[in-house]
This record gives sequence, structure tokens and C-alpha cells, in this order.
Amino acid sequence: MSIPDQDTVLNAIRNCAVTLGRPPSRSEFIGVTGISEYHVIRHFTSWREAVRAAGLEPNSTNQPLSLDALLEDWGEAVRRLRRIPTRDQYRRAGTYNSKTFDKRIGPWASIPRRFREWAGERPEWVDVVALLPLENARPELQTRPISEVPPLMPSRPIHQKRSSGPTYGNPIDFRGLRHEPANENGVVFLFGMVARELGYSVEAVQAGFPDCEAKRQVGPGKWERVRIEFEFESRNFRVHGHPVDGCDIIVCWKHNWTECPPSLEILELSSVIRTLASSEDE
Repeated sequence: MSIPDQDTVLNAIRNCAVTLGRPPSRSEFIGVTGISEYHVIRHFTSWREAVRAAGLEPNSTNQPLSLDALLEDWGEAVRRLRRIPTRDQYRRAGTYNSKTFDKRIGPWASIPRRFREWAGERPEWVDVVALLPLENARPELQTRPISEVPPLMPSRPIHQKRSSGPTYGNPIDFRGLRHEPANENGVVFLFGMVARELGYSVEAVQAGFPDCEAKRQVGPGKWERVRIEFEFESRNFRVHGHPVDGCDIIVCWKHNWTECPPSLEILELSSVIRTLASSEDE
């Protein structure tokens, strides 16, 4: 599946709107077209911007919204961001106007409590509930916003390493990951954090080559099997002597293999998280 360009994304939004008879929500768009959220925000800063660029108005109908629809959409935003969104973050990640929540639910700060009550008997939301602050918890235990990403440290070491303990990558504070991956294990962990947003469903991870078997959606109701090898740097694939015909995708932190065969697709996570993080900025 080739990476969709901007016109492909816009045409898909328009076609989806024709099918539904209204502008699609983000989840409806992904389910109908098979285009992942990541491929949308490569070209647009938010889902709402993409819908408007397609000549449509998000939630443009005058039909009253149900409380279920509002809470489901807020819950999906929490699931994607891995945190409780601010109003501005929800404006970028969600479907509806935050003022609608004020009218239907009350103050923005009360939404987590209302969602917890609403999701109590709905097991499909257990992962979102786990991200919400506990009732009556001490302030320091409440969910706090991720701080601004610190500036990158100099690439040249300025101090001598004192011990044989672990070393860390540059600070990034991406969804709870405090530092950039410093090895292949870090790449595996980070891919697991964003795989769903990139449209992958992991089937198995193993010690032998290739490291991972997954499926990804290539169209409405259609998925393909892909073989993934994790590397810290893409050129390590060649250094490790892996056969090109035994793998489909290299997932790496840094792509530095200039002679990479065209049959191998490269997913460079350092670029991916810049795109994902930019869609969450306040």
C-alpha cells in the first residue's frame, strides 16, 4: 500500500461523506477507507482541518448529539493521546465543539468523572478508564499534562561516563517515554506504543528473524500480512546479514541506509513521533 498523498486523503474524506450522507468522524473514516490517522496528520495539523480542507464542516448538522456520542468521542481522544486532553488538544483530536460538552455535561474538568460513571459497565473502555485520575486522589497523583519537550542535549559527549550503568537517549517526553530509544529494544517498545495509530495489528513478536509478524489495513475490510524487522539504525539490517527477501518492513529509530533495496519499506520512528507529537501540541 503506497503512502497516500494529500489529494488522496481529501478525496477519500469526500467519498466517505457521500457514503455516509454527512462528514465522517475520524473513526468512521479509518474504518471505511483503511487510511490511518497517521497518514492524515502527515498533511494536516488536525482531523478537523483535514475535513475543512475537503470542503466540509465537521459536525455540520443541526441534529442534537447524544451523550453517548460525546463521551465516546472524548474517550477516543484520550485513547489516542494517552492522556486527558485540554480543550485545545480536544479541538485538534476530537470531532465536536468543546462548548457542546459545557452545555451537555458541565465544566471541562468534570468530564473524566462523568466518563468513568458512563463507562462503568462498558468493558471496551477499560483502557481509557485506567488513564483517568482516581477519585479523591492526592493532587500529585492526578494525571498531569506532559511538560514541554526539553531541548536536545549536544550530540558530542561533554562528560566522561562514570559507571557501567545504562545510558539514555535524548529527552523527548513522548506519552510517558522520557527518552529517545538508545537500542533496538527501545524501538520495539516505541513501535508498540504507536502501532495502532499507524494502522498495524501485531500478530506475533519473536526472537528469530524476522522479529515481528503483523497485519495492516490496505482497504475497506482488507488487510495484508507484513514481516517486520526491528533495528535501531536501518543499516544494521545489512550489518546483521539478514536476507532482503525475508522481510517487508524495517522499523527503526534512524534511517541511515542509503543503499536500502527498494523492496524494503522503512518506517523511521523518529520522524513518525514528530508528526504524532505535533498533532497534540497545544
